[in-house]
Amino acid sequence: MSAELLAYLEEFITEERKQRFLEILQQRTNHFTVALEDVYQMHNTSAVIRSCDVFGIQSAHIIEQKFGKRIDKNIAMGSQKWVDVHRYQDATSCIKSLREKGYKIIATTPHNDASMLEDFDINEKSAIFFGTEKSGLSSEIMRQADGYLKIPMYGFTESLNISVSAAIILQNLSSKLRASTINWQLSSEEIFEKRIDWSKKSIRSIDDVLQRFEQ
Repeated sequence: MSAELLAYLEEFITEERKQRFLEILQQRTNHFTVALEDVYQMHNTSAVIRSCDVFGIQSAHIIEQKFGKRIDKNIAMGSQKWVDVHRYQDATSCIKSLREKGYKIIATTPHNDASMLEDFDINEKSAIFFGTEKSGLSSEIMRQADGYLKIPMYGFTESLNISVSAAIILQNLSSKLRASTINWQLSSEEIFEKRIDWSKKSIRSIDDVLQRFEQ
């Protein structure tokens, strides 16, 4: 039925779009993912989702305990359609979910015991956590983290905007991943599921289209 559904949905999108989906999905990964904890500025969360899309990170996890929904569609520029965004009420549930998926919890921090970005071990599946603009990650995440990561800095300023930090880290890690022998790409099942999902998101009046398919 799923194969039939995909074939049906693809009748409503152009051949160019179908090929574009396939090309992009070949560059997507779930080897790394991003988690954001209580980011206050909505544009920062949205910009990070956009960076996930740009650098091929398929999923993002957002803890919205304090400030509610944090995605601005104008800044995300549609990237929220193509990146799987998972929302959580607290850090505990987010960490639990990620560990169940096999991810190590990596906290970004300027502290001295953190691994420098260029030295970070890319072999294991990792969820990179970013915290609030002023205070960083909560003590709970810092305590439960399996490792710590920082961007080398050589000026007077000791921190970067969260969206800038995420872009730097994602570009670095995704480039290393693609140059490695790690099996980082999506599975055939994951690609198939995203083809259905993205096709649905590309069709106007999708509810009506699905209703006709089910008749």
